[in-house]
Amino acid sequence: MNSKTLVINGILAALYIAVSMLIQPFGFTNIQFRVSEMFNHLIVFNKKYIFGILLGVFLTNLLFSPMKAYDLIFGVGQSLIALTITIICCRFIQSIWKRMLVNILAFTVTMFIIALELNLAFGLPIMWTWLTTAIGEFAVMAIGAPLILAIHRRVNFEKLI
Repeated sequence: MNSKTLVINGILAALYIAVSMLIQPFGFTNIQFRVSEMFNHLIVFNKKYIFGILLGVFLTNLLFSPMKAYDLIFGVGQSLIALTITIICCRFIQSIWKRMLVNILAFTVTMFIIALELNLAFGLPIMWTWLTTAIGEFAVMAIGAPLILAIHRRVNFEKLI
């Protein structure tokens, strides 16, 4: 990894942590609304963003999660799985909007992993928790998509890293 990629991913991780800190109470419940999840859309521009996103998720869970051990495994694992699905699918999709839609769906569907985590940690019902966490994830990702795309028009995320 070259130094520019390392620096950009470090900044991305720091931004993920900072935004997560601002909405901390809403990022770790059964109705999750973690605004920093919109940074997941960067993966549709360049797969190298996976390092900054995962580092941001890991450090956010380490620093702020009330259930660190669970979140470090399940939270980072869910992000890794969803990002990997998006990376694989994006090989076959040219349209940025379609890539973002795939990313939204990958993250929304894989929220069953977080539902399982919350079931193991607190005994919450899996199906209901999957529904509530998926709705929160879908909302953040759907609202974040046009915002990230607008920033992309100014910054060009494909060539930044």
